Amino acid sequence: MQLRELVSRFPRTGTVTGILVRPARRSETRSVKEVLAVAGQGLDGDHVSLRGGGNGNGKRQVTLIQEEHLPVVAALCGLERVDPGLLRRNLIVSGINRIATRSLFNDQPFLLRIGTDVVLTITGPCEPCSRMEEVLGPGGYNAMRGHGGLTARIVWGGIVQVGDAVRCEPIAS
Repeated sequence: MQLRELVSRFPRTGTVTGILVRPARRSETRSVKEVLAVAGQGLDGDHVSLRGGGNGNGKRQVTLIQEEHLPVVAALCGLERVDPGLLRRNLIVSGINRIATRSLFNDQPFLLRIGTDVVLTITGPCEPCSRMEEVLGPGGYNAMRGHGGLTARIVWGGIVQVGDAVRCEPIAS
């Protein structure tokens, strides 16, 4: 089997296990059961969407973190658990390797389909910020490196709900 074929195969479908929005840049996150994803803007009620999502070109309209990484971050910080709200990412996803959702090949991009309507394109890593030192303690920044999640642009909007399926698909040529 060729590498190009291997990178487009996923062992299972993922699941949205949490949704978090922040009405202002440095405000606390608010957990919701569902949210409207607005194409080219961001999540309704989130500060990114409220400021225009980069006028449709923003690379950070929504952020995602892999639920399986939360215990790793907690262990690296010497904590029993980490509240995902402290990490300031919008969508918590389990069951799909978030790193694998970025194609290895520029000419073979992937889409991330959430539920039946929402489509994202992954734009890059969501690197940790200095706030991680505040919320996780000394070394929190480094504990998050490699575990900070991904940034994405909303290509096709709709409702995202906790429990929605998350599938990574190659863009049809």
